[in-house]
Amino acid sequence: MTVSQPLQQIDRTYVRYQGRKLSYFAGCDYFRLASHPKVLRAVAQGLKKYGLNVSASRLTTGNHRIYELLEVQLARFFGVESATLTSNGYAPNLLVAQALAGQYSHALMDERAHGSLIDAAQLLDCPVLKFKHRDAGDLARILQRLGGIKPIILTDGMFSHDGSIAPIQDYLRLLPPQGMLLLDDAHGAGILGRNGKGTPEHARVNRKQIIQTVTLSKAFGVYGGAVLGRRALKAAIIARSRLFVGNTPLPLPLAFAAITAIALLRSDGKLRSRLTRNTEKLKARLHAAGFPVENNASPIVPLVPRDHREATLIRRKLLAVAIHPPFIRYPGGPKHGYFRFVISSEHTSGQLESLEKVLLSLSQGGENARTS
Repeated sequence: MTVSQPLQQIDRTYVRYQGRKLSYFAGCDYFRLASHPKVLRAVAQGLKKYGLNVSASRLTTGNHRIYELLEVQLARFFGVESATLTSNGYAPNLLVAQALAGQYSHALMDERAHGSLIDAAQLLDCPVLKFKHRDAGDLARILQRLGGIKPIILTDGMFSHDGSIAPIQDYLRLLPPQGMLLLDDAHGAGILGRNGKGTPEHARVNRKQIIQTVTLSKAFGVYGGAVLGRRALKAAIIARSRLFVGNTPLPLPLAFAAITAIALLRSDGKLRSRLTRNTEKLKARLHAAGFPVENNASPIVPLVPRDHREATLIRRKLLAVAIHPPFIRYPGGPKHGYFRFVISSEHTSGQLESLEKVLLSLSQGGENARTS
C-alpha cells in the first residue's frame, strides 16, 4: 500500500490535480470547516495570542485553560457529563482501553471496525471476539453462547468505508446491565442526529451504557479527538492511561479554532440543513434510478468496480466532467480498492448534478459497479 498522489485543495470544494481544477468529492470535511473563514481567523488569533505548543503533558505544566474550555464546549455540544481531549482522532479509543483494562470479561467487536478499535481491543486485557458486520443476530448468538459475561462491544457508529450505520439500538437491547458499548463515532459526530450529536442521537438511545469517541478533524474541520462519557471515566483515563499521561496535547491554535467550529455547528443551522439536502437529493435520485445506494443519512456514496478495466472507465468518465476520481484502498474497505464519494454542505447543485450524471450513466450503461 502506498500513499495517494498529492492534492492541492482550493476553493473549498475543488482540488488542483495534474494541472486541472476538479470538483472534489472526497475527504471527510463534511461542512468544509477546515477552510471556513471564521475557523481560519481563529487559528491565526490563537497562534498570536497563545503561541504554538505547550510542550508538556497536561499532568505536568501543559494543562492550558483553552483545553479545559474546549472540553466544556464538547460536553455541552454532545450533551454528556464530561469530555476528555486527545491530541489526535486515533487516540480516544486507546485512552479508553487503557483506562478500562481488566474490567470486562470479553471484547466483542464488529469485524469491520476501524483500526483504532482493533488496536484498542488489544489493550483491554480480555479475550476479543469478532461478530459479523452490523449483525445484531450474530452478536446475540455469541452472547448467548458465552453466557453470564461482562462484555464491552466495540463498533463504529457510521462506517467510513461505505457510510453504513451501526444498529446500536439492537446492540444495547442485547447488552447485559454490566456491559458497555465503545462507539467510535468519528464520522457520525456532528453529522448524524437532529443536533449533530452523532449516532446515539440518530438512534434515539440512552447514553447510560455508551462511551462515545470522536474526532475533531472531520465534521469540525480542525484536529484532535475526545472521549465523551461520565466524569468517572475521565478520572480513570487520567489515572490509568499512559497515552494521556505521557502525551503533549494538540497545538493551542487548533484547540482555540475547534471552539469556534463547535460554535458554528451549534449556531448555524444552515450548515447541517444544506448537508442533509445535498445528501437526500443525490441519494433519492440515484435510488429512484436503480443505482445501488443505501438511502440513509450518511453523506458517503461508495462505488466498487468489478475489475481494473471498469475502474479505469469510471475514472475517465469522472475526469471528462472535471470531477476528481476518489479511488482509494483502505483497511476495512474492498480489497482491490473502490471509489468513495463524500457529499458536503458546500457542494453546488451543478457539482452534484455532474456527479449524478456520471453515476447514473454507469448504472444505465450496464456497468455492474457495486456499493459494498
